[in-house]
Amino acid sequence: MAVRTPAPINITLHSSSRVFEVEYDDGRSFKLPFEFMRVHSPSAEVRGHGPGQGTLQAGKRDVTITEVQPIGHYAVQPLFSDGHSSGIYSWEYLYELGVNQAVLWNEYLAQLEAAGASRDPAAASNVAAPGSASRCGHHG
Repeated sequence: MAVRTPAPINITLHSSSRVFEVEYDDGRSFKLPFEFMRVHSPSAEVRGHGPGQGTLQAGKRDVTITEVQPIGHYAVQPLFSDGHSSGIYSWEYLYELGVNQAVLWNEYLAQLEAAGASRDPAAASNVAAPGSASRCGHHG
């Protein structure tokens, strides 16, 4: 028997604090900073097309979400202020981000440090993850 992913019952975009809040029907609620969502986008542009092909997202500290579009009854697609709009965040993926937020954030900060990159836009540009190309050939 498959485990049912909790369903969202409320989504709130907190523009001033730059937090995407999602409440689920199992009683859990997650506050996901816009920057966190942007650097963990499920898009091929960020994740690549296979293991080890992702691109480290640097300089995203000030990114905002300008709009959120519903995708059927299973996901949302945020439009970010830096022009990124190709990530489709399923309810399951948002739940996973919420549950694993602290670990994922610490891993991201360690990757930035190892790459000599920064969260600040003025100090950084997209930096390729070690062993990967900065563009996958399908996204520009």
